[in-house]
Amino acid sequence: MLPGAGGPGAAPRQASPFGVRGRSVSKIFPSSRAAVADVPSGATLLVGGFGICGMPHNLCRALSERTDVTGLRLVSNAGGMDGWGAGLLFEARKVRAVLASRVGPACKAYEGQAMAGEIELELVPQGTFAERIRAGGAGIGGFFTPTGAGTVVAEGKESRVIGGREYILEKPIRGDVAFVRAWKADPAGNLVYRLSAGNFNPVMAMAAALTIAEVEEVVPLGAIPPGQVHTPGIFVQRVVVGEVADKPIEIRTTRPRKG
Repeated sequence: MLPGAGGPGAAPRQASPFGVRGRSVSKIFPSSRAAVADVPSGATLLVGGFGICGMPHNLCRALSERTDVTGLRLVSNAGGMDGWGAGLLFEARKVRAVLASRVGPACKAYEGQAMAGEIELELVPQGTFAERIRAGGAGIGGFFTPTGAGTVVAEGKESRVIGGREYILEKPIRGDVAFVRAWKADPAGNLVYRLSAGNFNPVMAMAAALTIAEVEEVVPLGAIPPGQVHTPGIFVQRVVVGEVADKPIEIRTTRPRKG
């Protein structure tokens, strides 16, 4: 419940365990290291990106460099790549469990730890993965989907026949912290994503107690027209301009040139 919302009998808003700045104060942080300084061990961490497109590399790097952080539960479409993005968290052995839609070959540390059983791994169909996160941000307690019915995905889950078709109940995903990457932000935390780099970032931004946005550019308040805001600032607590702006190719595939 937002401050001032609701009425008699309305549930009080739960306080965030993280420091949240007041409405009149800029949400801009001076560095990625400062922005992730209080992310605790054992946190459930949502990391945006489809593969590495739209993945907040600088926030992942800053967290991987903290020697006091361990046991993260990572929720991400994939695990980054060698030396980049979420891959750095695996290389630094910060992750104890992963909820993802695939194990990508671009990060050898992720692949090796998953195959060796060194991390807990839950694979979720990609559409279900996105919808579970969206449900977490929207306050939905669960939803029924036919995806995975009658397969190993359905084991231990409630099922119902609806309209003659079997559906299974999927529960929402929420994080303690979300790392997202956007193209632009203003001091109030309003975000604009660039084309396909948006992917999972908008739903993850809504589904965590603390959302930290890594951006390419901070523009003055009012410079982003309201109709162009993809994630409203109410969902974002911290903004930082990424120190490294590289956009590598996850898996380069080419064919030989003739002649």
